[in-house]
Amino acid sequence: MEKIKIKVEVSWTDDNFCCAWNDEDAGTVIVTARTLEKLKKDFNESLRIHIEGCVKDGDILPEYLVKGEFEPEYILDTAALLRDAEEYTTMAAISRASGINQKQLSHYASGIKHPRPTQIERIKAGLHRIGSQLLALS
Repeated sequence: MEKIKIKVEVSWTDDNFCCAWNDEDAGTVIVTARTLEKLKKDFNESLRIHIEGCVKDGDILPEYLVKGEFEPEYILDTAALLRDAEEYTTMAAISRASGINQKQLSHYASGIKHPRPTQIERIKAGLHRIGSQLLALS
C-alpha cells in the first residue's frame, strides 16, 4: 500500500532550521534543529511520540497516522534550501551556477528578502547544475 505524503514546511529562523506540520484532527508538531538531517530525525520522533500520546489519550486520529502509513515530504523555503546547500557548496558557487548576485543570495538565505518564483527556479537549477557536475567527477 502506498504511504500518504504529509507536507512538512521547513524554514530557516535565526540559526536553526524549523519545521511545522499541522493536521486538523491530529494537531501541530513543531521542531527546530541546527541541521536539516537532525531536523528530519527529530520531527519523525516528535510526530511518533505525538501520535502515541493522542492515541493513549483516546483522541480520534486518521487511520493512516495511527498505522504509520505516511511519509513526510519536506518542503524547504528558499532560506532553508540555501542554508542546507551551504553544507556542500558555497554561496559564490551557487551565485556562479545560478547567475544570481552573491549578496542577493545571502539576503535570501538570511530571510532579509524573499525571491520571486523565477529566482527560486534559478537557484534550484544552479544547485542541480552543481550536483550534476559533482556526480560527473570520476
